[in-house]
Formats: sequence, structure tokens, C-alpha cells
Amino acid sequence: MGGLGGLCGFGVIHPLPGIWDGLQLNTAITLPIGVEAYGAYTLGAWLTPGTPDRARAFARRSAVGAMALGMLGQVVYHLLAAAGAVRAPWPVVVLVSCIPVITLGFGAALTHLLRTDPERVRDPDAQGPVRNEHEPAGAARTGKAGERTPVTRDEVVATLAEEIHDAIEAGERWTPDYAALMQRTGFRRSWCEKAVRDARTAAAFPGSRTDAGQTDQGRTGPLRTEGGPGQLAHANGIGP
Repeated sequence: MGGLGGLCGFGVIHPLPGIWDGLQLNTAITLPIGVEAYGAYTLGAWLTPGTPDRARAFARRSAVGAMALGMLGQVVYHLLAAAGAVRAPWPVVVLVSCIPVITLGFGAALTHLLRTDPERVRDPDAQGPVRNEHEPAGAARTGKAGERTPVTRDEVVATLAEEIHDAIEAGERWTPDYAALMQRTGFRRSWCEKAVRDARTAAAFPGSRTDAGQTDQGRTGPLRTEGGPGQLAHANGIGP
């Protein structure tokens, strides 16, 4: 699309006149770099496991649109070049001039969606309210499939500790699936990270006890453990 940019008024500029007169920048290169870089970015977000559903849908549409726009630009440029045109028609100029701004806006939107906690943009059809760290623990609730899932902190920690313990005995590395854990419990990621931390400790030190009481800031109390550092390293997924 660099050639098309030249037909639309993009060209060599001097970004630092009077300071560095010899510095030149051909702004036509911003078109292929912007569109193709954005296309690669959206493809990565689309195909990466664990991408939130809203971000994945946006990335999929953006990736297809970016590739289609790149192909359209190539076709238009070659048609104009074959016709011997030295300037593009004004509708093409308008479209090409808007591409850098549109690319920047879409890239910022996708970045925001990728960094947004999925629980903060919860599916309106999902059952049950979103809980936070300051709400008291309650009874188990029923999920979409009718399966009752634990929502009390002790049950969550015990379940995770059992999974970690099984992974240790099998010689495998256990990694938390925060997206599934947030969906199952209805809590936010920060709460799940603290539960995983205590579950690792409980699995590494079977004689340990975690204080499930929350302070005013939602933090757990001190941990009292018995065990060796090797078990904790293995539970954290860094052991041999």
C-alpha cells in the first residue's frame, strides 16, 4: 500500500527542519506498516488460547477486515498504475487518509479488551451476581449446566490444593486456569489469585493451615506452614 499512499499525497517530509535538515521520512510507509502490523496483532489475539470472548470476536473481525483492506489497497494501486494515473481519485484519497487513524483507534480498543477482566464485562445471560472479595461466603450456586459449584473460599482452596497435589504426584506441572476459576466461582481474578496462592501452600505443606478470614482490605491472614522448600517449589510449577 506504500505506492497507493504516494498517489494519495503521502510522501517525503522533513520532521526536524532547522534542527536536522538531512532527516527525511517517507510517510507512505506508514500505510503498509500500520495495516499489516495491526493485522498481525489481531491474528495473534484471535488465535491465542485464553483470549476473552469479546476480545476474540473483535480480533477475528478486525483480522479479516485488515487483510481485506490490504488486498483492496493492492488492487486499487495496481489498477491506477496500469492506467498511468499520477494521482488517485478523491474517494480513494479520503479512504487512505483515514486508515492510520482508524488503525490506531481499533488497536487501542483491542488492547483495552484484552486487558479487561472478563468478570467486569460479564455475559448478561450468565446466572448469578458477580461477587467481590468483601462479600461473605455463601452456599454453592448452580451454574449454566446445572452443576453445583463451590463458592466458599475454603472449598475453592481445598479443590485447588487437591488438583495441585495430584499434579505433584504425577510429576506434572500444574498451572491455574484463572478464566475457568472465575467462571466457576463468580469471583474476580484478584480473589482467585489469592486462593491459588493458599492452595499452593496447602498442597506443598500438608500440615499447613490458611486463615480464610478477610481483613478490611480483603487480604488473608498469616500463613502457618510445616514442610520443606522443595515441595513448595514443585507446587509452584518450578520444580524438577
